[in-house]
Amino acid sequence: MKALLCNAVGSVDEAAVSDVPEPTLRTREALVRIHACGLNFPDILMLQGKYQRKPPLPFSPGCEFSGIVESVGADVPEFESGDRVCGMVGYGALAEKLAVSADNLTLLPQSVDMDEAAALLFTYGTSLYALRNRGALAAGNSLLVLGAGGGVGVAAVELGKVLGARVVAAASSESKLELARSKGADLAVRYPLDMRDKGHQKEFADRLKEAAGASGFNVICDPIGGDYADPALRSIGWEGRYVVVGFAAGRIPSIPLNLPLLKGCQIVGAVWGTATTRNPRLKLQIHQELIDMLAQGRIRPHIHCKLELARAIEGLKMLAERRAVGKILVDCSLRLPP
Repeated sequence: MKALLCNAVGSVDEAAVSDVPEPTLRTREALVRIHACGLNFPDILMLQGKYQRKPPLPFSPGCEFSGIVESVGADVPEFESGDRVCGMVGYGALAEKLAVSADNLTLLPQSVDMDEAAALLFTYGTSLYALRNRGALAAGNSLLVLGAGGGVGVAAVELGKVLGARVVAAASSESKLELARSKGADLAVRYPLDMRDKGHQKEFADRLKEAAGASGFNVICDPIGGDYADPALRSIGWEGRYVVVGFAAGRIPSIPLNLPLLKGCQIVGAVWGTATTRNPRLKLQIHQELIDMLAQGRIRPHIHCKLELARAIEGLKMLAERRAVGKILVDCSLRLPP
């Protein structure tokens, strides 16, 4: 079978589509023929050797997917051959087949689109966990979403509205802001062109303060970090919650600690992957909630494009360069039977 295989870390270009042996099943695993895999920023960090989880070489990236169960181990009573499923793993889903623990799979209703299911669990799971479990976002709160055109940002905008918040979306281009508006954003703010400039940072902080109003934001969701964090934090309200999700901008920001003191605010981290490992029950609960929301039409992942497995590196570069609006999928199903 084919898989995107990384033999040496350091660059996305180190990975290539290769022939690999078909996986063998353990008793608590299911063999899933992958339909599609959603690309996420941790995939890039793993290939660069910069992620907190460092898989043994060689490995295949890819952490969220949808597919069809082909066979099951002896201790998997809840799934059977032919079941439509989606799942989330640490890595390995950029392949035609994957042996995965049944505890990492969720059954899909027939009404749910397989492509949308492949774009769901990582980004929407991250956003729901960040907003509700870490940010304590409640109906009537004011929410700022940075990086509102990326996978996590779009999901945070959509889920923020589901949770009853007033949502302000910030992003780098008009096309990204337009997508955020289509997902329910009440107000959209475009970044200045060069955020390395101190004057532009102040301009951005002033725009956010104006968007927040006199009370400031109750919750800020930040998946990008970099030069955007300081201006955003200055717009937070009294006893607000600043939720750190990631650093897609490429730099881990340094926060002046007088700001949390003066604002009486909290800075909290939201690491969805680690949370799912430490609390499997929470993972299953959130996964089922998201699939129910998708089936009910309350959320709908925006798919920027869908590429063949042979073009997976192209998709990862597009994601790294922040050219994607929404999610990039990789089609791993070219050999699926009709």
